[in-house]
Amino acid sequence: MNYNTNKRKKTKPSEDIRVFSLGGLGVVGMNMYVVECDDEIIVMDAGVLFADDSTPGANYIIPDFTYLQENEDRIVGLFITHGHEDHIGGLPFLLQKVKIPVIYASGIAISLINNKMSEFPNISYNLQSFNNTTELNYKNFKVSFFRTNHSIPDSYGIAIKTKLGYIVNTGDFKFDFTPVGAPSDYFRMAHLGEEGVLCLMADSTNSDVNSFSSSEKKIATSIKQLISNIDGRIIIATFASNVYRVQQIIEACASLNRKIAIFGHSMDKSIEAAIKAKYICVPRETFIGPKELDKYPPEQVTILCTGSQGEPLAALSRIANGTHKQIKLLPTDTVIYSSKPIPGNEQFINRNINMLVKSGANIIKNSPLSDTHTTGHASVDEIKLMFSLMRPKYFMPVHGEYNMLKQHANIAVEMGVKKENCFCLDCGDVLVFKERGNPKVIKNGVFASDVYLDSNLSDIDSNILKERKHLADEGLLTVIVTVNKQKQIVCKPVIASYGFIDVVKSTKLVEKLTNVSTTILEDVLNKYKIVNVPAIKNQLVTRLNQYIEDEIEHRPFIVPIVKVI
Repeated sequence: MNYNTNKRKKTKPSEDIRVFSLGGLGVVGMNMYVVECDDEIIVMDAGVLFADDSTPGANYIIPDFTYLQENEDRIVGLFITHGHEDHIGGLPFLLQKVKIPVIYASGIAISLINNKMSEFPNISYNLQSFNNTTELNYKNFKVSFFRTNHSIPDSYGIAIKTKLGYIVNTGDFKFDFTPVGAPSDYFRMAHLGEEGVLCLMADSTNSDVNSFSSSEKKIATSIKQLISNIDGRIIIATFASNVYRVQQIIEACASLNRKIAIFGHSMDKSIEAAIKAKYICVPRETFIGPKELDKYPPEQVTILCTGSQGEPLAALSRIANGTHKQIKLLPTDTVIYSSKPIPGNEQFINRNINMLVKSGANIIKNSPLSDTHTTGHASVDEIKLMFSLMRPKYFMPVHGEYNMLKQHANIAVEMGVKKENCFCLDCGDVLVFKERGNPKVIKNGVFASDVYLDSNLSDIDSNILKERKHLADEGLLTVIVTVNKQKQIVCKPVIASYGFIDVVKSTKLVEKLTNVSTTILEDVLNKYKIVNVPAIKNQLVTRLNQYIEDEIEHRPFIVPIVKVI
């Protein structure tokens, strides 16, 4: 969908506190949340969502920034909770469209943002650092930060103090009592609860998972034990953005005198940022290039790569199908999946596993016998702990599919939040807090939609996506008719099919379609004094569509071609 270009009436500033999302509700990704009051707007995160098969030809989905464009003079800043793509991936596109006076981020997120923006040298931006002691004062707001645990270092929640109390966005979080990095700031969370949290906005990703998530430190120990017991070459696939996991793998390999070869652009960029932020501290000679693989015996080499989700072009997929230029599988190779399948990706992962096994590789996945992965998101018990600390009056679940949001709201009620004080919203719905009276929801109070981007990072019109989906589902039927200027049919209509039917095997249907097309053509020619090409095309599409649907319950994309000789 293209950016909304219609002239819209500019939103009149209100002294009420208004909270809404432009992305991140109903999906896991594309996070962007807004809090505004009077002439000030606070934006939190600018994420991207990776497209799936339902949007053919689209690679990424970002929020529509129309509302922010229309009100950019009121934006005081963009605040980044952490450095994952679903929170920073939309930044270049946002900065192309909207003037953001300052972006606040912390630690490794700053390195990741700078790496990302280096690919867009024509975009200028003002990036400032914050930490857990930073306080930023505005006319209507005071913004502060509290450290949380997640699968990437320097993850923070954001506390926005308003005249009615705190609005708190947890960001992505879990509670890890033996974390690899710095611990969560439990005291600050509890203190916010004591001061008074008006509304809590909290991560809903694992609101349907009951078991308490494992500690990253436990996974670190497990991975080191696994690596130490493997004799041959190791290939490890994980999320490039899971910096703590990548750190553990690299440090374990270094301690066991294994050389590490990195494959995958995103993996390379994440490791570069982690080294710059000093989260990965191993000798530079630990890393080797692709051309150095053959210089070392297999038992001294670990390949760290992308492709844990079966992505067709990722390194592991190309290794599995034998098309990778530098890496050919050895019968003694062990492939470790240090990740969890994203729902919908299981078939792609299993396809790769089957190819890897067929080539002789040994496969290790996360299981009760081999802990190779833990989540970065809070499960039910951890969510309950967050409610116990924050004690919010109102609750707005964020970051999740609708079922996750609803489950999260149910947990809130169980923890003492009144049912009527929980708001499961859609993007564009505005939650309004007034000085007197109960809050209200304005459905579709601001314009919110999705923007689809292709591999060239150009936006794709939603109508084009619908046409592509239609073609993929139903196929294409071409009808070629030829008439002369005297309104005579020169020859029988020609039927051609692409992805709809086999014209050789479906001769009876093709014959019927030819006869129907002839009848339609005759009707139109008899109706007008001249050859009316637009009318012929319109009737062919309309009547053939109806006929085909009645006959075989399909609606192919019909392309009429009219030749006048």
